[in-house]
Amino acid sequence: MAPRKPSVMRPAREVAVVAFGQSDHLRTSDELSEVEMLMPVLHQVLAATGLKTSDIGFTCSGSCDYLAGRAFSFTMALDGVGAWPPISESHVEMDGAWALYEAWVKLQTGEADTALVYSYGKSSPGSVRDVLTRQLDPYYLAPLWPDAVALAALQAQALIDAGETDEPALAGVASRSRADAADNAHAQLRGAVAQGEYAVRPLRTGDCPPIGDGAAAVILAAGERAGELCERPAWIRGIDHRIEAHGLGVRDLTDSPSTRLAAERAGVFERPVDTAELHAPFTSQEVVLRKVLGLGDEVTVNPSGGALAANPVMAAGLIRIGEAAARIHRGASDRAVAHATSGPCLQQNLVAVLEGDAR
Repeated sequence: MAPRKPSVMRPAREVAVVAFGQSDHLRTSDELSEVEMLMPVLHQVLAATGLKTSDIGFTCSGSCDYLAGRAFSFTMALDGVGAWPPISESHVEMDGAWALYEAWVKLQTGEADTALVYSYGKSSPGSVRDVLTRQLDPYYLAPLWPDAVALAALQAQALIDAGETDEPALAGVASRSRADAADNAHAQLRGAVAQGEYAVRPLRTGDCPPIGDGAAAVILAAGERAGELCERPAWIRGIDHRIEAHGLGVRDLTDSPSTRLAAERAGVFERPVDTAELHAPFTSQEVVLRKVLGLGDEVTVNPSGGALAANPVMAAGLIRIGEAAARIHRGASDRAVAHATSGPCLQQNLVAVLEGDAR
């Protein structure tokens, strides 16, 4: 008997992204605390909907204490939200895309009609390449201190050896992404950017994301409330996240089964999408994601420039969802797929399908 294909998850309640905001992404923001970086973004999304903090039914954030260098650093960010009178609040030690997933689940239960989701990251104070080794297997990989660039280079070399890409093709991905970012006022890298020297062969500096600081926020609303807050809501028709094995040695780095499964459950393959915002910090990862999501040349990929133009750790995945939603809000897209990742070599992957009402 052939294995049964995974069924599409049908949400019990219609939920939409009704507002999206982000900071300017900078190489360093030494003069700003996390709260000071975040507050203008929170004010932006609240102003876009006309909501006050007291109108929000649920608040969820995503960040990383390892970046901040202190435990429970997310509690400081609540100063920017306003935690008094008491609010319903939660936090994930993940990219903000996973905070959005938790908020989406909260709205599915009917316990809230609106949710504020935000995330932020300051990578500039330390060596983010070293910090990210702490997410590796603590017995076999982490003691070797392989950084994120070295592991991405293993994946890129595997793709080249399999004949699925080459260095000029990877350079083309970087060039296209940063050219598209020329219209993105928030991007850190825009326009022509040299490929540079090898960071870790076969990846050059141009194949790698910039190190920088930034924040993002979205507001979710359920049912009729979404139409009251946004002229053209970006409805989340499906969302799912999956994970690969922790050990890199047991994975095929040229494939991403978790992304494919999440996409199937989210309904990506039911009908074509016109836009894809892919969280691919390295050029080689876009090659993998395009393949598993079945994206052809007719799909506009990372019109914002993607993570190659701005990669605030812990916010870049939420930004992909927000950028896809913003295109639907302004009528530039009708059906989009947004992807977020965490961990080395696309270890954890979240996929969402967003649609606008028929025009």
